[in-house]
Amino acid sequence: MEKIPAWVEQMATSRDFQPTVRVGKSGLTEQIEHELKDQLSTKKVVKVKINKGLFEKKDLSNVWTHLANVAEAVIVLARGNVAVFYKK
Repeated sequence: MEKIPAWVEQMATSRDFQPTVRVGKSGLTEQIEHELKDQLSTKKVVKVKINKGLFEKKDLSNVWTHLANVAEAVIVLARGNVAVFYKK
């Protein structure tokens, strides 16, 4: 497991940090994966939100893991339908 800097963890838990990638009714598409990769190339930390009801709660951890693998990022925080990714 990679060490996540304290400032990243603090940013991830801040209510002021808004999602910049949103997964809508189209679901998890290549465009979403590409957008996450693009944002992580310019920013170190990206927050992703999935519309409620799109996936079962038990499937969300698999979705977050898939996105982290595709973007070559680390999951800082995954709480319900919101996750924060960090790229070194």
